Amino acid sequence: MSVLASNYVPGLYVEDHVIRVPLDWRGADPADVLERGLPGGEDETISVFYRVVTAPEHAHDDLPLLVFLQGGPGGQCPRPVSPTDDGWIAEAISHFRVILPDQRGTGRSSRIDAQTIARFGSDARAAADYLKRFLADSIVRDFEYLRLKEFGGRRWVSLGQSYGGFLTLTYLSLFPRGLAASFTTGGIPHVPADAAEVYAHTFPRMAAKTKRYYERYPQDVTRVAAIADRLAAGDVRLPNGDPFSVSRLQMLGSDFGMKPSFERLHWLVDQAFTGGDGTVAAERAGDGSETADVAGVAGGAAHTGDGAASPVTLSTGFAMNVLARTASYERPLYWPLQEFIYADGEMDRPIDWAAQHELERHPEFSTDARPLMFTGEAVFPWMFEEDSSLRPFRPAVELMMQDTRFGRIYDEAQLARNEVPLQAAVYYDDMYVDSGMQLDTLSRIGRSHAWVTNEFEHDGVHGSTVFGRLYREALERGDLEDVLAGR
Repeated sequence: MSVLASNYVPGLYVEDHVIRVPLDWRGADPADVLERGLPGGEDETISVFYRVVTAPEHAHDDLPLLVFLQGGPGGQCPRPVSPTDDGWIAEAISHFRVILPDQRGTGRSSRIDAQTIARFGSDARAAADYLKRFLADSIVRDFEYLRLKEFGGRRWVSLGQSYGGFLTLTYLSLFPRGLAASFTTGGIPHVPADAAEVYAHTFPRMAAKTKRYYERYPQDVTRVAAIADRLAAGDVRLPNGDPFSVSRLQMLGSDFGMKPSFERLHWLVDQAFTGGDGTVAAERAGDGSETADVAGVAGGAAHTGDGAASPVTLSTGFAMNVLARTASYERPLYWPLQEFIYADGEMDRPIDWAAQHELERHPEFSTDARPLMFTGEAVFPWMFEEDSSLRPFRPAVELMMQDTRFGRIYDEAQLARNEVPLQAAVYYDDMYVDSGMQLDTLSRIGRSHAWVTNEFEHDGVHGSTVFGRLYREALERGDLEDVLAGR
């Protein structure tokens, strides 16, 4: 196992590694590729980068292996600055050597972004077929090949966060022999997979989260409405030149499944306006409804300290923060692949913008509805028009939305007879992965156990409690006996 680099960060010893893997795993098995060798052409392989992280005192100890399956899609592995920077790591390095791979197409693993896709030019079909190679069926084969090639075929434990839980079920379906035990946090997909079913469950949760936000910060009903009214009047752009639309504003709700998301949005909205003290002038309309106007839209104003009215505009800082929170520069594959994580094998019908179809059934999410509703983890066609970092992906994504043939990711029969211990944290109020659907799937997976809690949101594993509890439950049940014995 060659080391690209090694270093110490506070509380951690870190090694960097990379391997080459086939770009296209169709018709190939990791064990066969290991025996026969990789495809010969440079354009037939890609890089998979990974880090091995341990506590400094265990840098050369022969500990069990834990591979972290990052959320996403399109998520790179954590770049920790200390063991407590990402709470589960502090617990994990007490028991394991931790493997942090960048999933293919992310981080340092042959990263894909708008420039990559733009190189396909007008050949949208080739771009679409290329993107299909960056889904769960390929990601899991990369990891299994990594286990066989770099770790001598030694079974490892997996920890899957969010989409990493989806990858876990793919791993359990395709290569259960590679896993000694599995943990998931907020990431058990519904099997069989159905994107339309997912959004039918999650849109009501988006509405409920928005309602709770406004209940906590009632003044933001008026402030958000004022922002939306200004954007609806048009001619507002983000600092990179992208249109700043009401739909883009609604995307801020994609954070509502994390803590402290309400506070983050509240303080963002708090500084949305320039001029005076930034207070929105709410006026009583003749029909008794409450309206809020901002300068630049029909006579709106903010109050100055002396009680006088002063024109205001949306602040540049506010626009910059919205851009940072909604742009795709950091995670270029997140939105293009979002709905295709539900594509499993030969499908009866295409996915065809499942979230958009569900949105159209909910007039309360209209851009001119007030109070303005926020959307969650849902991708829409307009994003590939307004977001310049996504625009090159549009032709390929449009084709993929009409495709019905994808790689197989779940084997329901294999999951039913599963013998690998699976411990899942299910967050009862999870906005992204419906808890009821998670529990339904778990009821049909052999040797699975669920811890259901409403104490945490979707990002609970990043604190200091969740993984430690899952580990202790598995330990006390005897599910880690083989792991600790080195079997």
